[in-house]
Amino acid sequence: MAGLYLHIPFCSQRCSYCDFYFVTTAMSQDRFLKALVYEIQHYGREYGHREALETIYFGGGTPSLLPPGSVRILMDTIHEAFDTSGVQETTFELNPENGTPAYLEGLLAAGITRLSIGVQSFFDRDLEQMNRVHDNREAREVLRSVNDAGFESYSMDLIFGLPDQPSEYWAANLEIAISFDVPHISTYSLTLEEGTPLWKQVQRGQVQPQDDAAHADAFEFTMEYLTAHGYEHYEISSFARPGHRSRHNHRYWNHTNYIGCGPSAHSFWWSGLPAKRWSNVRNLKRYEALLSQHVPPLEDREHLGLDALADEYILLQLRTDDGLDLAELERRYGVDLLTEKLSVIAELEQSGLIHPLRNHTVRLTNPGKILCDSITSRLLPD
Repeated sequence: MAGLYLHIPFCSQRCSYCDFYFVTTAMSQDRFLKALVYEIQHYGREYGHREALETIYFGGGTPSLLPPGSVRILMDTIHEAFDTSGVQETTFELNPENGTPAYLEGLLAAGITRLSIGVQSFFDRDLEQMNRVHDNREAREVLRSVNDAGFESYSMDLIFGLPDQPSEYWAANLEIAISFDVPHISTYSLTLEEGTPLWKQVQRGQVQPQDDAAHADAFEFTMEYLTAHGYEHYEISSFARPGHRSRHNHRYWNHTNYIGCGPSAHSFWWSGLPAKRWSNVRNLKRYEALLSQHVPPLEDREHLGLDALADEYILLQLRTDDGLDLAELERRYGVDLLTEKLSVIAELEQSGLIHPLRNHTVRLTNPGKILCDSITSRLLPD
């Protein structure tokens, strides 16, 4: 079964750390909505008969700048274009300032079953530094409203490693999230993306980023604290109560098919070799113009052979609590990593960075999760 991702590019203002494609110019959404509907229909004709959908995800940008009526139009279009009888999860990214009870009711009526709420921090000082629209009061209020609204599940994003963020702020953020019994928490280490306002502030010496040791300490505390409070650490950045893991994100980690619609959206389809990956243009007006002429708004296309797919699979699976199944890697991608990297695997195990091999599966320990990127580079085939 496949996944469908919709990129909604509108934002009220730019967050200081964000590198995703978005627009903040006030404009009508009508042309975008018409273009997105056409693109969904196009992919429904091309791929809808090949695999039914299992997950739907509205990301951005800020999807919660769409009125509920527009969300309903998009959902109706998806149901008409694809086989949605097996959909298990329909996720919608929500900013706290948009999450009024009336808006949440509209999302439920449109068929949204799961929310991803961009809280990022419960401290106004952090939120101002990130240039977020909402404040601490709105962050708490939206969680109360969501808990009262009747959603099957929801997730909340938090960011650690902000410049000059006191360590007690991060501990308090996690404690507050638990006090609301949030079923899924995604924790992200702040990354300085070139060209963002925060990156420019660092380049000018206006703010001092936290060092790697501080990031590692915060991540280690996060793993210990959340698992001690009943959360499953099922992916490097993802913690969930039992039964509340993200089905859609699992598609990305497991090399299953997904279609992306909207400006800058990415798609992946593997029904035989080579696998195909493609992405849309990162320009709203060009995206709209191309689709108005019934031209696919593609920017990049890539064909992936087994070697490239194997590298990706190793990288993605090491991030999960399932770990890297070496037998599956050999069966599916033709890579015998157990033979090729036996000495590396033995060294990692002796260093306490991976668990002892069981069922030919490489799983990172907590210290190994902190060093996930460097461990991955050591395990990639030569």
